[in-house]
Amino acid sequence: MKVKDCMCQHVYYAKPETNVYEIVKLMNDNHVGCIPVCDDNNCICGILTDRDILLRTVACNKDIKNTTASEIMSTNVCTCKQEDDMVNAQNKMSNNQIRRLPVCDENNHVIGILTLGDLAQNDIELGKQEVCSTIENICNCNTNKNNE
Repeated sequence: MKVKDCMCQHVYYAKPETNVYEIVKLMNDNHVGCIPVCDDNNCICGILTDRDILLRTVACNKDIKNTTASEIMSTNVCTCKQEDDMVNAQNKMSNNQIRRLPVCDENNHVIGILTLGDLAQNDIELGKQEVCSTIENICNCNTNKNNE
């Protein structure tokens, strides 16, 4: 199965200069938990999750109307292509412990997003055990506890 067979093709995105308040409204209005951040060429340059907003603005007592996406977004975003095999995408999600994987075209434009929900909705085709294993790996909080 290919990523294009599982991914959500309707993606909302923001520009780096968009303030966090507008991004929160966009997330709320569209019931999404992350927003890719794209430059003027519509190439992905970051990603913002609801967790990022809580930890990097609210917990730091920043004004969400005066804080921009570029100030708090995660950079070096892990992405995949729509023609990638789902096994590879799941491995990428597992290995990087990420719940949402933007799907980009050959020009690095966001064309979709692959989420844990997409995996769950396609668990029969992907294999229930494989999906459960991916989710377990992504959510594993015990990584490196013995090295502390």
